[in-house]
Amino acid sequence: MRIKLEKVRLSFPDIYEAVQYQGAGAFRYNATFLIEKGSSNDKVVEAAILAAATEEFGAKAGSVLKGLKGNSNKYCYLDGDTKEYDGYAGMNFLSSHRAQKNGAPRIVDKDGVTVLGANNSVLYAGCYVNAIVDIYAQGAPNQGIRANLLGIQFHSEGDAFSASRLADDAFSAVEGSDADDVI
Repeated sequence: MRIKLEKVRLSFPDIYEAVQYQGAGAFRYNATFLIEKGSSNDKVVEAAILAAATEEFGAKAGSVLKGLKGNSNKYCYLDGDTKEYDGYAGMNFLSSHRAQKNGAPRIVDKDGVTVLGANNSVLYAGCYVNAIVDIYAQGAPNQGIRANLLGIQFHSEGDAFSASRLADDAFSAVEGSDADDVI
């Protein structure tokens, strides 16, 4: 079930270079989105999860979801209060992935123009984004509720998480510097 999240915070973005989870397994792109509990985005995610589970598991959807919920290896939408990361308190978080073999997710700026490469990106952990993901249920043997990352659009600035972005005015000219004093 394809959904669009609006003005959510971006966390742990691996969106320009596919990585392996803890150095093992398939290479994939990743992004986590922080979603305010009870918000319209929260309701959209919950509805998509229920619809995907019902489509895959039928009448057993409720009991399957109950068994999966809270397991980060089996359920993509979790309670941020279980983590001690910047910005997670009081939020839910949606972990999304995209297999490298499927190509990189589409990344666009606030005007909808595709951004090519990390050097041109305005995205950083802590900024606000719009995101498109596909929520789906996976049957046995690896039963779970997953989110496939499709695209991210920069929405607006936000406080960077864990010093992930250096302020533009962090450096100023050094007075009395001499080029010959380079270490």
